[in-house]
Amino acid sequence: MAVKKKFRLFKNLWNKYRLSIFNEETYEEVWKLRLSRMNAIVFLGGFSVLLIALVSILIAFTPLREFIPGYPDSQTRKGYVTNVLKVDSLEKVVAQWQRYYEDINILLNGGEPLTGKETSTDTVKRTQKIDFTRSEEDSLLRLQIESDAMFSLSVGSNTTTRSNIPFFIPPVKGIVTNKYNPSKNHYGIDLVAGPNEGVLAVAKGTVIISTWSLETGYTIAIQHEDGFLSVYKHNSKLLKRQGEYVNAGDVIAIIGNSGELTTGPHLHFELWHHGATVDPSKYIKL
Repeated sequence: MAVKKKFRLFKNLWNKYRLSIFNEETYEEVWKLRLSRMNAIVFLGGFSVLLIALVSILIAFTPLREFIPGYPDSQTRKGYVTNVLKVDSLEKVVAQWQRYYEDINILLNGGEPLTGKETSTDTVKRTQKIDFTRSEEDSLLRLQIESDAMFSLSVGSNTTTRSNIPFFIPPVKGIVTNKYNPSKNHYGIDLVAGPNEGVLAVAKGTVIISTWSLETGYTIAIQHEDGFLSVYKHNSKLLKRQGEYVNAGDVIAIIGNSGELTTGPHLHFELWHHGATVDPSKYIKL
């Protein structure tokens, strides 16, 4: 009997029902709907699932979630980050004070303090050490560039006479601390100027080099007319890129102290003519 009753209840779920709407005056049927209990259950279940999904999307991807009690807003989350950074800084300070007291205790007992044996107190461990040694490929590339006629370190004869020497403006307003001396492999002049002084292009031309190297730091070179090439080394920042055209007096870099072959903030300026170095002081009034 129980099985037949359950079967009857399940069968009743599929019984069709008709919902009709009639015109009160003419009794004309204007709208009707035929459905079963199972159809109603499926429709209401699907609508509920869709409604829950829409509400979840609104809460997850819109600012409406901030109106939910207990959910942190943007300012609260920013405060969490700030507090974490402060706690990290406090941990460093506490660790430093702890080492300080440990050193005092060791000194009072006639021992050797621990301070200085461990110089790094950063929470981030540095596991990779940068190697600045030259590789075989780097050495071959340097030899190839130095063998190029434009970068040859041989001082050739200058065919330009004093009557047609081109006019160049000074790259910076400063003091010459080291003159042109090719016998000591110094193929330019060193100019000392104020901090953050702008380096100017001595003449119009095209930037052919704008890069950084281990020895000369931030270096920029400009190809000018009549076979002249100007090179500016040890800058702190480059303002022009390779391929850009510049006019005389344009700021191309900021004076600095970059690279291994530098002894202080200054500009090392070189002037080349047809692949040979020339004395910049003969072409520029410094």
